[in-house]
Amino acid sequence: MNFAHYPAEVKRVLAVEPEPRLRALAKESARTTAVQVDVIDGIAEQLSVPDGSFDAAVVCLTLCSVADPHAALAEPHRVLRPGGQLRFFEHVRADSPAMRRVQRVVDSTVWPLLMGGCHTGRDTQAAITTAGFTLTSLEKFPFPETRVPSPAATHIFGTAERTRPGSTS
Repeated sequence: MNFAHYPAEVKRVLAVEPEPRLRALAKESARTTAVQVDVIDGIAEQLSVPDGSFDAAVVCLTLCSVADPHAALAEPHRVLRPGGQLRFFEHVRADSPAMRRVQRVVDSTVWPLLMGGCHTGRDTQAAITTAGFTLTSLEKFPFPETRVPSPAATHIFGTAERTRPGSTS
């Protein structure tokens, strides 16, 4: 669903999707966009592209379900040129201690089994900076806004930059 939102100045999108049914849906969606989108089989933790070959990377509701979020962030860091931008939209660990307890319970029981491997309580913001990115913008908000709290409601949206060589940040 994201392909239609890429601006005209984007020359090419390489989309990685390991799940066959979702990959087929992504390929179908890619046919209707103005931007060239190549959808390939693969996993976020092992991108088969050269170092420093991309200007930007996007992770959208991905880091909750990958097997190794640290490896999945190390790969965009590797394939981005220095100064390249990571754009992200992810649900993350809740702010309140009570909801964090709920997240720990659901993550260790049924949630990953029912939700395609999703883990609600990952500290994705910290993982992004640990991977060598510098946050340049960040919004945190509940989504969707509902009366009944959900363990997957806390989201972050923002950008981060691959630290340039010789940079102190």
